[in-house]
Amino acid sequence: MRSVVVPFDPAQLPAPLRRITPPEVLTRWCAPDRAPHAPRVVAVPGAGGWTAAALVTARPATAYVKIVDAVGDVPSAVAAVVSRARDQGLAQVKWEGWTASPEDAAGAGFTPLRLPLTGGGDGPGTGHVRWLGGEEVPEPPYYRQSTDFTCGAVTALVARVLAGALPPTSLDRTTELTLWRDATNFPACEPVGLGVAVRRRGTASPVEVFLDTDRPVLLAHLPEPEREWRAVLQRASRTEAGRFGVPVTTRRLSLTRVREAVQSREQVLLLVSLAAMQGYDVPHWVLCHGAVPGAVVLEDPWFRAAAGETWVDAHLLPVPDAALETMSLLTEDGARFRGAVRVGRADRTEAVDA
Repeated sequence: MRSVVVPFDPAQLPAPLRRITPPEVLTRWCAPDRAPHAPRVVAVPGAGGWTAAALVTARPATAYVKIVDAVGDVPSAVAAVVSRARDQGLAQVKWEGWTASPEDAAGAGFTPLRLPLTGGGDGPGTGHVRWLGGEEVPEPPYYRQSTDFTCGAVTALVARVLAGALPPTSLDRTTELTLWRDATNFPACEPVGLGVAVRRRGTASPVEVFLDTDRPVLLAHLPEPEREWRAVLQRASRTEAGRFGVPVTTRRLSLTRVREAVQSREQVLLLVSLAAMQGYDVPHWVLCHGAVPGAVVLEDPWFRAAAGETWVDAHLLPVPDAALETMSLLTEDGARFRGAVRVGRADRTEAVDA
């Protein structure tokens, strides 16, 4: 399909776009600073101007594109976006449900996303996804962390829900903060402490920590007196790991092994830097739970609303293998390491906790 792509600049909206876009839609498009996500308008030209257009954005270092809205001849606009996404080798197209009808989405080959359990914020009430390779990826419910520091706890809980070990209704702020309290190194969750906390909650699944350093981690930003007592707690976590039967493997977990784990319906809680996706080098836990050609599929319990992100961006998020390899190698005091917690499949069916 013939289409044109132009940068989206709220200060210089093209006249053909203004003619076919309702004012309330333009207001929503222009409200956040979408610049970090390279906003573009994909337009279908016709007699006398554009017959259709879509605003598209995407997180950096990912393998998807998101349609914020499609206007004019909606099927033509969406078809143009999908065609360009295929040409770019992307794994997925998402579509926020601000104005998308279920009928239009289904007609364009999209399926509805599970609604977020909580933390949808001011995002759309619905969302849709189209995988471009025909893959089937397990879909957990989306839950947004309620604090700046509970990403580890949330990823662990969502992993248990996906495994059928917890009912989705059990995910709430009390559960989130209770697991964080059990795992925290104040305020971050380091890999060994997080693995021990998952095991201590009585999961029947095997839990294994991968951390290719013997040194305390996630402490470089702190002054020495603050590092010292947190290091004591990390050593205590290693002792508890032995007591609770949680292996701590000191070899680096490869991305090949991450792929193999998720393809076997295991989950990997992976520590990454947000530098590539969000522009600042902050350690952050994500859940790896699926794989498609060339990318691993994540659940990210956090999204940046100020940049126009919603839960649709952070849910079922495909990240190219090479990008994930880079962002999951953290540097601290000149040393590089990778931290992960593998939650295997249970040998028996886990009882669903009330």
